[in-house]
Amino acid sequence: MNAEAIFKFLTQLELNNNREWFSDNKQEFRAVETEIKIVYNTILEALNTHDNVDKVKIFRIYRDVRFSKNKLPYKTHFGGSFHRVKPELRGGYYLQIQPGNKSFMAAGFWNPEPADLLRIRKEFETDASEIRAIIENPNLKNTWGELTGDEVKTAPKGFNRNDENIDLIRKKQFIFTKNFTDKDVLDPEFTTRVNAAFKTIRPYFDYMSSVLTTDLNGVSTIS
Repeated sequence: MNAEAIFKFLTQLELNNNREWFSDNKQEFRAVETEIKIVYNTILEALNTHDNVDKVKIFRIYRDVRFSKNKLPYKTHFGGSFHRVKPELRGGYYLQIQPGNKSFMAAGFWNPEPADLLRIRKEFETDASEIRAIIENPNLKNTWGELTGDEVKTAPKGFNRNDENIDLIRKKQFIFTKNFTDKDVLDPEFTTRVNAAFKTIRPYFDYMSSVLTTDLNGVSTIS
């Protein structure tokens, strides 16, 4: 990919975040947009060598400013998500490219549906030994670090704040993130490194998919 051209355009856009400049540079944007599509589709193809991803969604650069105090019309990054085939496979991948050492990738569960969130919490309440073994695995931890995400302050309704697994139960999101420097993104092997990191998250996805497709007795909830 031509990361230098992508970074150059986004850097200029940040300095000139207005419709007049964007209109004058629409041709350059289209060229960069083509490069971005190549990046994300290359990763999609690589993901499908070890997972089952049905599509990639590249988010529009235009911001929805209707309910935002920030009225700047354009995002200063490119972002895209990769969707695993549901209902059997759960979890999602995300990649954001942004100059200024702000690029990152993420994997996990951003905002689970209420029923899914309750099911996850009930599983952790019953037995969290398996999920702890997975997230503490050196291969995953050395690549991604700690499990993160928004959480409630004490305990969700119906759960004991003194539960030994309350650190997991109180989470509302279950996310891993990995940051990249501009140098990382400019590396010709960047997409290969992204795919390799995504591959290490698979045991976590396999476990969470199993939880979200069965009840507490292990009986399948999908037809």
